[in-house]
Amino acid sequence: MLAVSLMNGLVYGALLIIMSSGLALIYGLRRVVNFAHGALYMLGAYIGYTVSIYSNFWLALLIAPAIMMLVGILLDRYGFRLLQDREPLNVMLVTFGLLLILEDLVVFIWGKGNYSLFTPELLRFSIPILGSDLPAYRLAVMILGLAVAVGLTLWLRYSRVGLFVRAASTDPLTTSMQGVNSDRLSAFIVGLGCALAGLAGVVAGPFLSLSPHMSSDVLIDSFVVVVIGGLGSLAGAFIAALLLGLMHAVGAVYLPEVSVLLPFIFMIAVLIWKPTGLLGSRT
Repeated sequence: MLAVSLMNGLVYGALLIIMSSGLALIYGLRRVVNFAHGALYMLGAYIGYTVSIYSNFWLALLIAPAIMMLVGILLDRYGFRLLQDREPLNVMLVTFGLLLILEDLVVFIWGKGNYSLFTPELLRFSIPILGSDLPAYRLAVMILGLAVAVGLTLWLRYSRVGLFVRAASTDPLTTSMQGVNSDRLSAFIVGLGCALAGLAGVVAGPFLSLSPHMSSDVLIDSFVVVVIGGLGSLAGAFIAALLLGLMHAVGAVYLPEVSVLLPFIFMIAVLIWKPTGLLGSRT
């Protein structure tokens, strides 16, 4: 039982890595607390569901993030860029309003019913691990979460664009003075963050039910992950996502009465010990 719970926790943690990394990227560069991120995750899941009906899951895994990246670029151009000189509360209210709009849009197009994506036939088998059978699809989700974490880390550390992102996150004015097109860079990062939200939605489809309100739980968990890890810190978000996933799974089995409260208790404890989060900077 413990082995199964730990595996399920790692699967959910991998999903949170994909989801919260986009949230951390957008905050790190734009300093925007994006309440619409959960709705973008939901929209990506529904787009993936529709694509999978007319083609297959693998094509949905490509098309949905691509569409969400375009949505993110438009969101940055006609939302975040226009509001960059406004008070942070105004931007938060705009993103919250966008969340409500996207939820209504999903209800209008797909209705209020629950849906789910079919597990791709290639992964419809189980693998014996630690005396338990783990569905191959869940193992694939764990591998994908690891790939996203490693890929983003290497990209930010060793690529030219990654260097620009790190520089703009620290000092956007000086970075712009050095010839970096900050608007284009910002559009790309917001688009990438939204694409990751869409990817998480498609990946979650085969084992989590799709509904117009599916964004709330994962959005709250993603914010908890970003706060625990440290605002804008990708490495902190990766660590916090795995810890939160394990906490959810183990708590649901051994402490069901307080399992919902455990992430918030952990977040409060971390913030008391280190207000900037696990790997957050002092600034």
